[in-house]
Amino acid sequence: MAAIQPSPSSNDLQPPYTRTTPLSWVLQNLFNNWYNTVFTLFFGVILSYAAYRGLRFFFVTARWEIVETNLTNLMVGQFPRNELERVWAALFLLGGSGGFIAGQAKQLSTQDPTSPPPSPGREQILDFVRRAWPFTILVLFLLRLSRSTTIMLLILALVALTGAGRLIGARIPGASPKRITIFALATACATLLLLLFNGPPSQEWGGLLLTVFLSTVSILASFPLGILLALGRRSSLPAIRFVCVGYIEVIRGVPLITLLLLSTILKLFLPPNSFDPNDITRAAVVLALFTAAYVAEIMRGGFQAIPQGQIEAAQALGLVPIQTIRLIGLPQAIRKVVPALVGQFISLLKDTSLVSIIGLSDILKVSRSFTSQDDFVGKGLTAETLAAACLVYWALCFTMSKESKRLEERLGVGER
Repeated sequence: MAAIQPSPSSNDLQPPYTRTTPLSWVLQNLFNNWYNTVFTLFFGVILSYAAYRGLRFFFVTARWEIVETNLTNLMVGQFPRNELERVWAALFLLGGSGGFIAGQAKQLSTQDPTSPPPSPGREQILDFVRRAWPFTILVLFLLRLSRSTTIMLLILALVALTGAGRLIGARIPGASPKRITIFALATACATLLLLLFNGPPSQEWGGLLLTVFLSTVSILASFPLGILLALGRRSSLPAIRFVCVGYIEVIRGVPLITLLLLSTILKLFLPPNSFDPNDITRAAVVLALFTAAYVAEIMRGGFQAIPQGQIEAAQALGLVPIQTIRLIGLPQAIRKVVPALVGQFISLLKDTSLVSIIGLSDILKVSRSFTSQDDFVGKGLTAETLAAACLVYWALCFTMSKESKRLEERLGVGER
């Protein structure tokens, strides 16, 4: 009697991992047939010319003295110079913690049997450089414009601390998504406390510091609120569903700039001597509430993409609705909508430039104000100031986009 052969496991069916070289990728994707070759050559000429003009502007024709003189203003606005230790301490805390979180995430990915094998130390360093190259360009740009040796040493120390945190995080055992999430939230709270506790008033905040602060707070607040709104919109209770639907449709139907202007006149309707939040608090609340409405619709699409059979199976196993949402619905919904979520958060980061309408000095408003200084009036240096702001926005947004792509590949988004 013939022996029964065991069926191959899913790991046995996985194709062997092969590393693709840049030359083979180019040949397979850009020059694999005649029309791809024509398009590659045509757009290659256009992109080469655009790169030439951009590099020539940055390294030859641009006059960066206006940014050199106002580099601190570009970073922190009118933040008191005797309080800059707070900012540096927050940066070092974020750098070390961010590197540690990246190392723990890398450790989680290597525990997956379907992931590629771990690379040697040199490859890990090269991978870190490939992931951080937008920030590397930004750091090199700031180092070139900085006139202070102390600032250069602090930036290099920050980069070294981030790399050291990543190496430590990759070697400390016990990495788990829950621990990483708790550590990230604790780091965010500690950073905010470091900046806000007995800190300078809000009208002195500005530049990149204000942009990153508003973006971070709004993202952290809008994500859980958007999930609650999405669940409320799908609720079987009419009162909760109507309230959530009304909120989402009203907020999505009003421009963000209108909501920001409305936040400045709300104090006219408040009773005298009542709580009056400052401009930064109002802006953060408006950005969070506005983004939460869009996050709710994104998450609703993720929940609707879950097969109904899984929900019925959870009910058959005796799971209560909260357990079904937490263990089955929410993880799958987030996995399905990662690209849309990150796209919305990138849009939020860029929308922070609208807070200048209520008097806040974000990085774009600060950079535009440089040309009105007495030393630079009439010298036509607007392109240099806007280019510096564009480089900062690009480094932040492109990094978020690339990390989103890596997360999609790790979670297998779009694969069956």
